[in-house]
Amino acid sequence: MNMNEAFAAYEHVRHRLPEVARDGACQRMPHLEAIADQIDVFLLDAFGVLNIGETAIDGVPERVARLQKAGKRVIVVSNAAGYPHGDLMAKYARLGYDFEPEDVITSRKTILHGLRSEPPRRWGLMANKALGGADLEGLDVTYLEDSRHAYDQAEAFLMLGSAVWTEARQAMLVQSQRDNPRPVYVGNPDIVAPRETGFSTEPGHFAHELADATGIAPQFFGKPFGNIFDLTFARLGNFDPDRTVMVGDSLHTDILGGQAAGLKTALISGYGFFAGHDVDAPIQTSGIQPDFILDRP
Repeated sequence: MNMNEAFAAYEHVRHRLPEVARDGACQRMPHLEAIADQIDVFLLDAFGVLNIGETAIDGVPERVARLQKAGKRVIVVSNAAGYPHGDLMAKYARLGYDFEPEDVITSRKTILHGLRSEPPRRWGLMANKALGGADLEGLDVTYLEDSRHAYDQAEAFLMLGSAVWTEARQAMLVQSQRDNPRPVYVGNPDIVAPRETGFSTEPGHFAHELADATGIAPQFFGKPFGNIFDLTFARLGNFDPDRTVMVGDSLHTDILGGQAAGLKTALISGYGFFAGHDVDAPIQTSGIQPDFILDRP
């Protein structure tokens, strides 16, 4: 999937996303430090802001460190549901970032927090088994692989990571849901994520495809939905939304979600989703207008 296809895919599912809350000024600035005089709290997406795949964006670890040293609050707000939290923290340290574990708010944390209020169920799990089950202790999960029996025995479905998901597995999920509809909980609403060699296809893509095929409405956890911001605000305590910015490379997750949560927003134009492309036409088409457009993080 290329950028234009990914953008069109997000536009196709706008009816499942929050509505545009307001217009932004689309003020063009070079990087994060250029808006630091207006901002006390930086909420940073990961892919396209901190890193591309397994590689830190050049100069960003140093820039984030300078913001932290200047007394700015820096929180990671990411739709990273596939990785156990400990693995994610080790990754950020390896890339040169210094975050407290509690200052990394992921859609994985968000969905697990949401499941605390749910009754016990047998969960059919979309995830990469090789990453292990850390953080999932206490949940009755069966990895969805290539046996239809596992799909039919599940009482509900949990979609966390799609690295090893296949079209055959998707077809079994769709048919099983057509035969016996059950709840679907999605821990990563992203349709795509930027990697070193292009876009990967994320759980959101398969969740929307499932919804289109069956009419079952998934429950999404993560940007652009409010649950991940509620968890973030609980971590922040008292803060000024007018001096808090959600920074990301995606109009439909980072910017739309940040605006719906009542925050300032900054779109990264030179890395991630829009790398190598003009952002003006997508902004006009979508009607999602950030407060700032940054050339780089």
